[in-house]
Amino acid sequence: MYLIVGLGNPGREYENTRHNVGFMVVDILAKSAKAEFKHNRKCFADVTDIQIGLHRVIVAKPQTYMNESGRSVIELMKWNNISPEHLFVIYDDMDLPVGEIRVKDKGSSAGHHGIESIFRHLQGHNFWRVRVGIGRSDLIKGADYVLARIPADETGKITDALLMAINEVEALIKK
Repeated sequence: MYLIVGLGNPGREYENTRHNVGFMVVDILAKSAKAEFKHNRKCFADVTDIQIGLHRVIVAKPQTYMNESGRSVIELMKWNNISPEHLFVIYDDMDLPVGEIRVKDKGSSAGHHGIESIFRHLQGHNFWRVRVGIGRSDLIKGADYVLARIPADETGKITDALLMAINEVEALIKK
């Protein structure tokens, strides 16, 4: 069994913001599998099950805020008996150009507070990370930039990146 967690912030005010690209990826996964999210209070997350290849996959959107994502992830892993090597975390990355993705099974948080929270709760760094590039601005502070809505001229690149992220995760799970 695998766990795919899309990071983001709960609430309508954060929908379609750069910081919620992780939520967007798992929303696409669930929709394509005709699966609906249900809230799991014990795990602080909206959760659904899908099938990828021969594998059952738990898909989740933590309902903690980004900086507390680790609380939800550790509970999801315990609840479903998932080991770190079967965990995929999808999130935004300002250090990658808009629309690029990177997939790694270890590394640093690069200052991402959601990933730092997961490190603290897992007490380790060995899980799959899928970074979706959102770029950065020299004119807008980091927090304001990530919490801004995705502009129309970036929508196509972001959508392509979300689909690439799904393809990469599916390929690794089917392997």
